[in-house]
Amino acid sequence: MIIIPPQIKALIFDCDGTLVDSMPMHMQAWQQAFSQVGIHYDRDLLFSFKGMKETDVIASYNRHYQSNLDPQEMVNIKHQFLYGKISSVKPIKIVVDIAKAYYGKMPLAVVSGSPEKIVHPELEAIGILHLFETILTADDPFKPKPAPDIFLEAAKRINVKPAYCQVFEDGDPGLESARNAGMLATDIRMYLNEDYL
Repeated sequence: MIIIPPQIKALIFDCDGTLVDSMPMHMQAWQQAFSQVGIHYDRDLLFSFKGMKETDVIASYNRHYQSNLDPQEMVNIKHQFLYGKISSVKPIKIVVDIAKAYYGKMPLAVVSGSPEKIVHPELEAIGILHLFETILTADDPFKPKPAPDIFLEAAKRINVKPAYCQVFEDGDPGLESARNAGMLATDIRMYLNEDYL
């Protein structure tokens, strides 16, 4: 059972893999992009970058393999695959139930490494877009996870000090980002069945 300590005054959620069970879809989309350009698809490496801004994922891949993939081109190919699949995403119930339970009781926000054109339709597909007063994405001009900037901006917009914010994440960069922001970081992977991963 996920605990919300009494001092917490706001909840901030990652989207993909935290609220929305979309990671398999995103990994399929990456596989499609790599296949289309004829480059080796390293699933484990890409999975370790989850939560990061998508163009930064490819930049990190390039550094690891000394390759020169065009980050924006790869993301564009990935998105072409995703658009036809978004309506089929499912909620991660244990986390969505928390958001629903605290809606109207404290501010709720989403901080995602995906762009708005992916995040908003995903949240809408599972019927929870209206729960969040602030949604920050890769389109916003802040340093992405694992830098703390985007979480600090979310706290500023919901008018709650970082120390009173609890963050729900499923990726190491996001958890690091939340901790760097001085927030309580909750790794939701601890509460999920192993077959989710």
